[in-house]
Amino acid sequence: MKKNDSDSGSNNSRRWKRMELSLLILYAIAFYSIIIRRSLHLSRDLYSQLHGLRPGWLTIFTQRPNDISDAQWRNFRGNLPILTVVFGIFTLVANKSRAYFGLRERGMSIVWLFISLIYLSYLHGACILFILSIASFNYLLVKIFARKKYFLLVLWSFNIFFLLCNRVYGGYSFSMIGKRWAYLDNFRGTFRWHICFNFVVLRMISFGYDYHWADKYSHFDQKKHIQRCDICKSGKTCYQTLQERCVQNGKYAYSTYICYLVYAPLYLAGPIINFNAFASQLDVPQNNYSARDKTHYGLRWIFSLVLMELMTHLFHYNAFAISGLWKQLAPMDVFIIGYGVLNFMWLKFFLVWRYFRFWSLICGIEAPENMPRCINNCCNLESFWKNWHASYNKWLVRYMYIPLGGSQKKLVNVWVIFTFVAIWHDLEWKLLSWAWLTCLFFVPEMMLKSAATTFQVDSAFGEFVFRELRALAGAITITCLMVANLVGYVIGPSGMNWLISQFLKEGLSVLGCMFLTFYVGTKLMFHIDDSKPRRH
Repeated sequence: MKKNDSDSGSNNSRRWKRMELSLLILYAIAFYSIIIRRSLHLSRDLYSQLHGLRPGWLTIFTQRPNDISDAQWRNFRGNLPILTVVFGIFTLVANKSRAYFGLRERGMSIVWLFISLIYLSYLHGACILFILSIASFNYLLVKIFARKKYFLLVLWSFNIFFLLCNRVYGGYSFSMIGKRWAYLDNFRGTFRWHICFNFVVLRMISFGYDYHWADKYSHFDQKKHIQRCDICKSGKTCYQTLQERCVQNGKYAYSTYICYLVYAPLYLAGPIINFNAFASQLDVPQNNYSARDKTHYGLRWIFSLVLMELMTHLFHYNAFAISGLWKQLAPMDVFIIGYGVLNFMWLKFFLVWRYFRFWSLICGIEAPENMPRCINNCCNLESFWKNWHASYNKWLVRYMYIPLGGSQKKLVNVWVIFTFVAIWHDLEWKLLSWAWLTCLFFVPEMMLKSAATTFQVDSAFGEFVFRELRALAGAITITCLMVANLVGYVIGPSGMNWLISQFLKEGLSVLGCMFLTFYVGTKLMFHIDDSKPRRH
């Protein structure tokens, strides 16, 4: 009887989940229908008051201008044809040189160094001297102090000092050195070097740590890792193995170090790769992606680009954000704009990062995927940050979170890490506000997760209650994430009081609908996660 009761309960549970899934999908269809319809009307009725709209190639068919108000997207999109030609030539030269001369790590580092310096000379002109000078000084510090107890203090102090100085002085001028050098200020290239140098700073710190750890005992157990890693079991090498496995001392040469810092395919925007993984793949090119895999990867990127073009022609979310027009909108419309901006930003970074990663893969260097999961499939802050700029997250975990004490001090670590992330992006109060708001929302989530690990579910009813509580927590988290990103990227800290007053006066019903929508979205994510074991 007990077995029959158990089977009956299991069948009832499955039936309920199927019915629940159907209701959730219907709600999602209705929600997106309303969002799309309202977004189309807002963009059509108010486009004349928006900044950053230009005629686009779809304007002939849609009668709508293209939203290129985001400077980063505008520059990337405008330079896409020449970038593709340049990287095509770079890839051809590098791969043919490797095949013809049988080049290994040292030879390939020299080839890529030569190619990358040509690339940087066009981007930054004479300012390449600033990059090479700071990088060389960092290399000397690492080589001299790496075995000292206070090395990490020296490494961080040096890199944060230049990270801040580069921003404060706007990349410096040669006239600061002396009048005889002032003429070089006329040859500063086409792109501000100190913006790209943020990524170079991360690579310099990575090189310092990896060299510092080279002779120390590694906690990475490769045999245990292979037993649970499907990639390594298949005879390939996963990124974690490349990252954790120390390279030979001979690979910490100056030429390999500079090549790592300025490697052309990943120089402008990443993804971020650590030194060990980069140096290993210079010697033995990546074998995880076949020619067919890379072709599929490229075709998927083209499809995503078409989707972005449709989105920016039909919905002018970012133009609403930068034009300040959101102050004239109803609370429901502010929510739609904020949600749209987040999706625009996700797709923008998805396209930028995957474009550069694609070229790196063709050249034999696999970097971590930066957007492995869609923004609309993250129901807590931890999963959101693991899947948004994921390579940066890996860098932060390896070089900040674990050295600062890891999970034992995570309630303190999160404040230090997010403050660094904000400063790394730029010296702006709204970014610090975003970082500290995120931490404020992150701390309760971590505490609840710690408490949840001790919670035991012994019955179907208990499982149901626990699942509902998780869905409610997910809805709260997504709401907090929306608020943090609205402050950081749309309204700024000064608009916080306006946002609160508007929603309290006129938007309580909108807040309720938002919360219900995020609750439904969280439940849908649970169903997606539940389907993965069956699908695999």
